[in-house]
Amino acid sequence: MTLAVVTLAAGKGSRMKSDLPKVLHKLAGQPMLSHVLASASQLPQASLHVVIGHGADAVQQQITDFPVQWAMQTEQKGTGHAVAQAMPVVDPQSTVLVLYGDVPLIRSATLQKLLDESHDGNALALLTVELDDPTGYGRIVRDDAGNIQAIVEHKDATPEQHKIREVNTGILAVSAQQLNEWLPQLSANNAQGEYYLTDVIAMAVAQGVAVRAIHPQDEAEVQGVNDRLQLAELERVYQRQQADELLRAGVSLADPARLDIRGTLTAGADVSIDVGCVFEGNVVLEDGVQIGAYCVIKNSRIGAATQVETYSLIDQALVADNCQVGPYARLRPGAELQRKAKVGNFCEVKKAVVGEGSKVNHLTYIGDAEIGKDANIGAGTITCNYDGVNKFKTEIGDGAFIGSNSSLVAPVKVGAGATVAAGSVITKEVGADDLAVARSKQRNVQGWARPKKK
Repeated sequence: MTLAVVTLAAGKGSRMKSDLPKVLHKLAGQPMLSHVLASASQLPQASLHVVIGHGADAVQQQITDFPVQWAMQTEQKGTGHAVAQAMPVVDPQSTVLVLYGDVPLIRSATLQKLLDESHDGNALALLTVELDDPTGYGRIVRDDAGNIQAIVEHKDATPEQHKIREVNTGILAVSAQQLNEWLPQLSANNAQGEYYLTDVIAMAVAQGVAVRAIHPQDEAEVQGVNDRLQLAELERVYQRQQADELLRAGVSLADPARLDIRGTLTAGADVSIDVGCVFEGNVVLEDGVQIGAYCVIKNSRIGAATQVETYSLIDQALVADNCQVGPYARLRPGAELQRKAKVGNFCEVKKAVVGEGSKVNHLTYIGDAEIGKDANIGAGTITCNYDGVNKFKTEIGDGAFIGSNSSLVAPVKVGAGATVAAGSVITKEVGADDLAVARSKQRNVQGWARPKKK
């Protein structure tokens, strides 16, 4: 039997106090809805349906990584009404799994367990959880034998029912055929004046359809987000989960509570990460890499035994084995450091190759350049790669020495073994092993009197 995953994402989320639709608020760098769809897409034969309403255009524009069939809920009349908007394009022979776009930490393993409990939709399977404080949640009402009879929303519950700690998460699995029968029978005769999806539980009981419940691995997995406080709480839960996985894999973390992974971090053996680091996109740290405090690394690969010192930013760069980066270094997209290269304090490298063993140590900009092996680039050197319209390339040969405070005006080549004197502005090719001196002649004026203020 096929599976239709219907995710409800139409609400405004007024408590977020934002013009952004609630499901687009980010957790670990991705919209909450993306997290839900990522879990759902791991289920076999799943077709993804998302019910949108408030900010529908923005949701469709941002959620582009999944093959979604969109359904519109122009008026928010409750969860039952929302699911009904998706049903016309749902295969009537499928099992329907209902999820929520503001419940971002749901695990695919839990969803699979729920689907197994539904027996191809022949039973109605509920995801429930026991809370110390169930205030605000729909209560699971059972008979004396423990069979589920109904779900009663908090505002409609009696004082006795308020004492029930087992609550509804809203996540359920049931056949499309049964939903198509039950949804038109829903009534808005309740405190909220809405069509509750939860009312189908009583309908199932009345028809003798088995109602079964399973529990998630932990409470955070089914926690919904209504405001920024709850979103911040789930962010830390998610980040701690990522940190725990790294620790189990043998990564050394100075403080697991001060780590942010906004994508995928793959780490080899004996990797060490100091406090306050942020990893975005797809990042690979090979064996023995050491990352200093407060570094940001995005979509990059760091080779074995490389050291990245404090406050460095690496973005879409490739760093080979045994390199040194930072502190306070910036590697921009297209930067490539070959084996044993060094980029140090307050240096920026963009779309450039720094050859094996070469050093760019201090206060330097290297852009649109290719540096050979064992070259030394002095402090304050700049590759002048941009004329205001076009970019041009600088080539520096093996073993070249560029003196401090030099400007290399591209396009230009400095040959292997050449030396550029400090303070030079190089506009012409420098041959191999040549010395280039390109600076104005010094003139000393004796008896010079400084201007005085009138």
